[in-house]
Amino acid sequence: MAEVVIYTKAYCPYCVRAISLLEQKKVAYQEVKIDQQPERRAEMIEKANGRSTVPQIFIGTTHIGGCDEMFALQAAGKLDSLLTA
Repeated sequence: MAEVVIYTKAYCPYCVRAISLLEQKKVAYQEVKIDQQPERRAEMIEKANGRSTVPQIFIGTTHIGGCDEMFALQAAGKLDSLLTA
């Protein structure tokens, strides 16, 4: 199973939705709450090639983007192969 890291903020409906999908799939993930750890925000932006919105989701070494991109991968049948790589 690939390591999943998701950068989030409290009260972000997209973050909740993305985490919900991961939990439905029973995928372990590391959540980095950038509102509680503001020093990690710069790390997220650098890893996400300048993107500063949340969530930012990484599966292994692949930056997949945000919630919409993750659901698009799910709809296309490509998310599970990334998660099991």
